[in-house]
Amino acid sequence: MSAIEEIKSRLDIVQYIQQYVPIRKQGRYYKAPCPFHSEKTPSFVVYEDRQSWRCFGACAEGGDIFRFAMKFHGWSFGEALEELGKRAGVEVRKQTPEQRDQLDQLERLRAIVKHAADLYHETLLDGNRPDAAATLAYARDKRGMTDATLARFQIGYAPDDWHFLHHQFTTLGYAEDDLIAAGLVRRNDKDAVYDSFRNRLMIPIRDDRGRAVGFGARALAAEDNPKYLNSSQTPLFDKSRLLFGLDAAKDAIRADGIVVIVEGYMDAITAHQAGFTNVVAQMGTALTETQLRLLVPKLAKRVIMALDSDAAGQNATRRSLEVARGVLQADYAARLSVDLRVLRNASAKDPDDLIRENPAEWAALVEGAIPVAEFVIDMELANLDPNPSVQDREGAARRLLPLLLATEDTLYQDANVQLLARRLKLDERRLLSWAADVVAIDRASARQAPLKAVPKAAAPNPTASSPSFDLGEPPDMPPFEVDESSMPPDDGFADELPTAPIRSRPLQVEVPDVPTERFCLKVLFTQPNLLYDINRKLRELAGDDGALSTWVLAELTPDDFTRDSYRALMNLFLEAMAQNTQSPIDYLSTALPDALFSDAQRIMVDEWDNLRPLLRHGLSADLTDWLAQRGDGDSPDALRTALLDHALRLRAARLQRERAEMSYIKPEDGFDENEVSSYIALSLRAKQLIDAELSRRSRAIRS
Repeated sequence: MSAIEEIKSRLDIVQYIQQYVPIRKQGRYYKAPCPFHSEKTPSFVVYEDRQSWRCFGACAEGGDIFRFAMKFHGWSFGEALEELGKRAGVEVRKQTPEQRDQLDQLERLRAIVKHAADLYHETLLDGNRPDAAATLAYARDKRGMTDATLARFQIGYAPDDWHFLHHQFTTLGYAEDDLIAAGLVRRNDKDAVYDSFRNRLMIPIRDDRGRAVGFGARALAAEDNPKYLNSSQTPLFDKSRLLFGLDAAKDAIRADGIVVIVEGYMDAITAHQAGFTNVVAQMGTALTETQLRLLVPKLAKRVIMALDSDAAGQNATRRSLEVARGVLQADYAARLSVDLRVLRNASAKDPDDLIRENPAEWAALVEGAIPVAEFVIDMELANLDPNPSVQDREGAARRLLPLLLATEDTLYQDANVQLLARRLKLDERRLLSWAADVVAIDRASARQAPLKAVPKAAAPNPTASSPSFDLGEPPDMPPFEVDESSMPPDDGFADELPTAPIRSRPLQVEVPDVPTERFCLKVLFTQPNLLYDINRKLRELAGDDGALSTWVLAELTPDDFTRDSYRALMNLFLEAMAQNTQSPIDYLSTALPDALFSDAQRIMVDEWDNLRPLLRHGLSADLTDWLAQRGDGDSPDALRTALLDHALRLRAARLQRERAEMSYIKPEDGFDENEVSSYIALSLRAKQLIDAELSRRSRAIRS
């Protein structure tokens, strides 16, 4: 039994979900309002017998306990595997001694930072300290924090003492080196050790899982500089990879799909206190790609930049939008459809001051946030002469077009180009021509980006070196035994197209099952840019029908796969596509849990190549001839054509499974019959569209 299956056998999905969602038994099911969208009629269903869940409302999603944990907590698959494994008492990752040492150090540092947050908070509330009382009065009176806010964000106080924390923590037995590594104390050139924070209001900064990883510190004396001081970079703390307040804002962001990004943590704290709980802060820096990917697409569909209104804040907004544009341009998987907006604050007040003085005005500004197109056009036009020449206007247009086209929605693209044409008084047809050039360049660079790390696979050759997918040493595997009856049938989905093997040496593997699912994963792992084509094809079939495109013909997901391990691998693949620090194949190599190693091997190794030495004399030649007749081998067009066919069949099979699930639903179970009927009708319509497309593609190949 794999670690994934063992975890699922030990954890009951009903008991797990009940901790977070008030599900109640109705007949054979458990039901509740969906935790992932607002609704009046409960459409969130948990099946105890099948250990799965499904939303029959706006989400139209479902899955197992892993899928729920990932969606509800915003976890990656690796995080869900780790957390559920701890809960179930299952070891999910074999670690080297070095890895264990690193994890042990991280755990020590987290414990130290948590203890420091507790200490600073207790010190702030220490009524026997006059300095603490003065700081508490400052927090309440000057910064407007309520006692509930002080407790919720665990606001603290670092006394004006060079050795306050250092003395207390070393007395408790903490090692100086660990205190330094956590960023709480420093050592100077004379080997003297002293506290990093002194005479400051302390604000713990937490990661998206709510764990304290560092501090933001506000000076209490006018002469202390800088006014705001963050923890230095540590193994836990990297402000470019964190968003302050995200742990507290996740639920609100997920509920409405809207996030407001402010500049500093005081802005975010004030917003939360006023009830605007979908606000996070980027801590004084321009938005980074990693920060954006914490929000999109798993939490937010609309991102509103609400940085300070001074020149520095406006420039930071422009830089942040350029970062967002780069992420969207690299989105060859077509997953990041996001509505970027900018909050226009004419009062020139920081969000902190504005919200405390007039919360209603803040709410109105958020509601009226302007599209990014208007913002960047206004900024660009402000730098032009009052009577710009045609050359000046053309230059402005060419600078703006890449940012204005940073969306997957062609409707927004066209509207942005039309707006730019009107504002610059340029011919719209000329702008559309330039826009087409920009889109073509962006798509070409996006498609090529992942391929740089994935050399094109050559024809199978046991003696030649091949591009490897190095996953470390494989676990022990049973000896490979085969007879003719074990060979996969010719179901049309055999892995005839050679791809990069998972390792550079031959492996002993079992003959895999579920060939269609395995084929799709293998091709996506080695040619990740082809996910873009699958999602495009599904949207093309949906056309302008929003119900089809958001439900039954939405993008390819783990729900299209049936095996637990394949769904887990697809989750990991989507994580690889969402990040941009490594190539997708490098990310998969480093992030793959041991629990998925064997399945990844079976997917990536060319089974035919392993079978050839074991076949009877003559059959190997027959097999080679047969494969040669099947297509163009590893040509990109043949690979793309085969993948699209397989992906469409996957979706058709998924729709059939979902309709079968709904056949068990009865009116007395408390379901909305209209919603169920509507979903079934959409599913059948999508099935017809898929069948027609597969038939058309088959005729085109034959002709």
